Amino acid sequence: MARQDSMIRSTTILAFAVMVASMSSCTSSRNRAPITQDELVRNEQAMFDAAAPGDQKPWKKYFADDSMYFDEKGRSMDKTALVEDVAPLPPGYSGSIKVVNPKSNIQGDTAVLSYDLNETETIFGQNVTARYHGTDTWMYRDGKWQIVAGQMFRYYEDPAPGKVDVQKYADYAGTYELAPAVTQTISVRGGRLYARRGERPEEELVPESPDLFFRKGLEGRRLFRRAEGGKVDAMIDRRNNEDVTWKKIK
Repeated sequence: MARQDSMIRSTTILAFAVMVASMSSCTSSRNRAPITQDELVRNEQAMFDAAAPGDQKPWKKYFADDSMYFDEKGRSMDKTALVEDVAPLPPGYSGSIKVVNPKSNIQGDTAVLSYDLNETETIFGQNVTARYHGTDTWMYRDGKWQIVAGQMFRYYEDPAPGKVDVQKYADYAGTYELAPAVTQTISVRGGRLYARRGERPEEELVPESPDLFFRKGLEGRRLFRRAEGGKVDAMIDRRNNEDVTWKKIK
């Protein structure tokens, strides 16, 4: 009987603990401060407004101590590293960052905000711009909403076309080989340079500087390599600082 009574008491205690935990969860849910997309955007904008002057306070406020952040440079940072990265722009520099095109999914204690950033920077009177896309996960814990994970990447933008001597396009024309039976043809037509690989659609190569070209809307460069004497002997397909070389065979 003593053993049975002990089992009954243990079961009763366990049931009571589950009930208390359930009630606590319900109470926490009822006491949770709801948040809207507009509030999330205001919080984000406060951080980015503080970026140029190097004000770390909003970043400390809105990022959780155990947060993870992955920036557009490929860096993985904890809160300490992220906050330390917020520093004033150097003398002669100024700028602003605006949060635009927000989208959110808010479920209970979790909110995911996806948005674009339009950055304008002035460097000693010269204006430059950049666009980014960010996604942050907010959670309501310990009576406050904070970011627990965030990721940012930069939108690709084509470089500005450069001025080159189109008379030298004839130097690039010809057939380039990557491997046996894997070739690419470079041709000149109407003062423009085109590349075609096998049966794929033809692509225009836009000049960035002498011997250096890009394709619209695509990352990477095409660099025509010149041997001693100035004759083109290869075309280099440069992607993420890695080179694939096509040898000119005719």
